[in-house]
Amino acid sequence: INIIDTPGHIDFTVEVERSLRVLDGAVVVFDGKMGVEAQTETVWRQANKYRVPRVCFINKINQTGGDFQKSLDSIRQKLSPNAFPVHLPIGFEQGIRGLVDLVEMKAYVYDDFADKELKEIEIPADMAQAAQTARDELIENACAVDEDSLAKWLEGPENMTPEDIRAAVRKAVLSGEFYAVSGGDGRGVIVEKVLDLMVDYLPSPLDAPDPVGVHPKTGEEISRKTSPDEPLAALAFKIATDPFVGKLCFVRVYSGVLKSGSTIINASTGDKVRIGRLVRMFADKREEIDQVPTGDIAAVVGLKDVKTGQSLAEISHPINLESIEFAEPPVSIAIEPATKADQEKMSLALQRLAEEDPTFRISVDDETNQTIISAMGELYLEVIIDRLKEEFKVSATVGRPQVAYRETIKRAEVEAQGKFIRQTGGRGQYGDVWLRISPKEAGTGFEFKNQIKGGVVPAEYIGAVRNGIVEAMNRGVVAGYPMVDVEATLYDGSYHDVDSSELAFKIAGSMAFQEAAKQADPILLEPIMKLEVITPEDFMGDVIGDINSRRGKVESMEDRLGAKVVSALVPLAEMFGYVNDLRSMTQGRASNTMELQNYQEVPASIAEEIANKNKKPAA
Repeated sequence: INIIDTPGHIDFTVEVERSLRVLDGAVVVFDGKMGVEAQTETVWRQANKYRVPRVCFINKINQTGGDFQKSLDSIRQKLSPNAFPVHLPIGFEQGIRGLVDLVEMKAYVYDDFADKELKEIEIPADMAQAAQTARDELIENACAVDEDSLAKWLEGPENMTPEDIRAAVRKAVLSGEFYAVSGGDGRGVIVEKVLDLMVDYLPSPLDAPDPVGVHPKTGEEISRKTSPDEPLAALAFKIATDPFVGKLCFVRVYSGVLKSGSTIINASTGDKVRIGRLVRMFADKREEIDQVPTGDIAAVVGLKDVKTGQSLAEISHPINLESIEFAEPPVSIAIEPATKADQEKMSLALQRLAEEDPTFRISVDDETNQTIISAMGELYLEVIIDRLKEEFKVSATVGRPQVAYRETIKRAEVEAQGKFIRQTGGRGQYGDVWLRISPKEAGTGFEFKNQIKGGVVPAEYIGAVRNGIVEAMNRGVVAGYPMVDVEATLYDGSYHDVDSSELAFKIAGSMAFQEAAKQADPILLEPIMKLEVITPEDFMGDVIGDINSRRGKVESMEDRLGAKVVSALVPLAEMFGYVNDLRSMTQGRASNTMELQNYQEVPASIAEEIANKNKKPAA
């Protein structure tokens, strides 16, 4: 059993995404004082996307305000009505001291959470009726998923042995539509019961669907059996830097066996890869192994040219497994080395950090020559800066966070010509194109269409025109930000037998696109964040007033376990430093989560301000 712990904060959602892609089951841990939080819903949707069976553990119910039943109700209301306890906690808040196992109908208790063993006792008399009711509900709903179990249940629930019930609940959980729930003080001995839950109800690799991929050359769909006798199929899902052994590439093996010393192929790039040392990871400790069998996870030491989401396979049987999709990072900051000596060290360190996380990006601003780093949120950027100092011993100065604006167009069917002619002493340059551009639906990206007839633009120059358009889109026309969601059609042009070249047509394509974009009502887009604030009722007015002052729109307000929850959509540009402001206005008693919702048009006055700020000074 491989257990991977993922962070709960939205800025680190990449860790959840890649873990859910390669794991067969998940334990979703809830805060018993808060129930379902905004980030819980995001993780739940990610698990639905990868069809991962789940069990739920409601943690911290031993603390003041912790409530198993209220948390269970919030799971049923917000995530799924098909969540049923397999354990009921004994006690309330600080009195929590064990649980009733509804399958075995036995109670397990401890005197202190740090005890080494649970003691088996009879079910407390005051819980007997509640336990029986909850058990009947569990069995009835679990049996509804499987015909054999249902038939046995209809004969008489008393005929079902604990093994029958366990089998019925297992089938129900594996269906992906039923969720077994437990809860308690997750600090100590009760975790034994959580591990039992995982063994009893979550899938083994043999229960998971057979891996499906495509042939990297033909695109033909291929299926492999989950078996060590099949050809190797594995997915690299995480790159990490270890201070002692260097680069580690974490791999999940879906079929076949990954052996130390073997040569395989990176099916995503076509490069051959030699497997050196293999290690099994135990948190920060490593154990050398010779091979990784089907269904297992291990790390390969020193694998240079493999990135997150790439497939590894046998050379004679290549297969590209489904990769992992990552969101675009909305927050950027400029970073500069403190001294000349830090320059090279910083470049190397940032490169390593970017290999680890595909949502962390590095770019260089052409105008200012500054290094820009982008990530999913402010907290993530703070962690990156800390890691540079602690792990890589790099001192750096950091600019203010910047918003990753985008540009697009609103007007359809705008046409423009791009003509580039240059006569020099020798051979000249000649490129001439006509483009038609239109807006596309938000989030659909860029599309290039070639409608040239009769060879008025030779086929060998079409790619150059497209490259010119892409370069022009990256520069934008409003404030220098990349353009998105545009369709560009090349429909006419002309060429010169001697003077035409790829460079000339690339420049012509760029000129035509910029000219057309300027006439197509270009607009600036800004990232809009979905904000959820959990606050005591006393501060509700201040929180809402502050959100309104940040150009935010409050979408809903609701009660959640004794607190008020405000959901709103707010532009990212207004949210820098929000955590500190929220603490100040609520005496540190409110908390918030934020995630990227979409991109929306920037109000005209603010767009003009941004455009003026980004204009190049006159020479």
